[in-house]
Amino acid sequence: MSERPGQGLRERVGTSLFSHVAGPAGRQNRARIHGTPGPRWFGPERPIRTVHGDASMFIGGLSALLLQSLHPRAMAAVAAHSGFRGDPWGRLQRTSTFLAFTTYGTAEDAQRAVDHVREVHERIRGTTASGEPYHAADPHLLCWVHVAEVDSFLRAHQRFGAHPLDGAGCDAYVADAARVARALGVPDPPRDRAALAARLAAYRPELRATPEARDAAHFILREPPLPWVARGPYAVLASNAVRLLPPWARSLLGLRAVPYLSDDLVRLSGRALTGTVRWAMGSLPPREEPGGAG
Repeated sequence: MSERPGQGLRERVGTSLFSHVAGPAGRQNRARIHGTPGPRWFGPERPIRTVHGDASMFIGGLSALLLQSLHPRAMAAVAAHSGFRGDPWGRLQRTSTFLAFTTYGTAEDAQRAVDHVREVHERIRGTTASGEPYHAADPHLLCWVHVAEVDSFLRAHQRFGAHPLDGAGCDAYVADAARVARALGVPDPPRDRAALAARLAAYRPELRATPEARDAAHFILREPPLPWVARGPYAVLASNAVRLLPPWARSLLGLRAVPYLSDDLVRLSGRALTGTVRWAMGSLPPREEPGGAG
């Protein structure tokens, strides 16, 4: 059978995106996550699957990194221990694999992924440049990372997702994500949008743009580890990730919107980009899950 026009390009782009995000073990992990029978933390009807499976996560994830950097102790831990400059793709791949196992994998594999992260967090300790001690397993820091991530993912999905959630669905997504947060060591994560907004507001007095945060933002937005041919699409992603941030977060990081581009035009470019990613990733083999939901 002859190849449909554009199908070869679609498969090449989809495969390339998948390999960059999922890493060298991506295909094996995907087969294990979706092919292993057994109960899951989240059934196929749960909003967390809708959000985490959408191309809007490319923008939401980048925006989350920028927002998370504003907590000095969390950023100090990342700068000293994550290797985001030396191995940015590795960090992305580890994060995406964790999200995949906890969102779609069996309950046993999800717990195993959580246990591994908790072991890593337990070893990460240090002191900020201003002398403040930090510990990655600190529930207060874990909660900040969680709420910044959940807020960013949900904002991106509601703006760029193929199937935005209704109000009840948004609250249910926050509640789904809370299950993972509790497993990671967050004692009382928010369970709806109102609680999420209140928790973010409670962290505001602690947030500031340290030199490490500004350096991370410069690296993420201006020095992506990409070939020049990919810099254009990445610039679209980065512009939308910045616009997705709350205005106060943009102000703290000193990130300015491009003056000659309107919000509507930037948002349109983001929708076009996520649509292209969705189209390309649709060339991957279908996921099959034989197990029930737990």
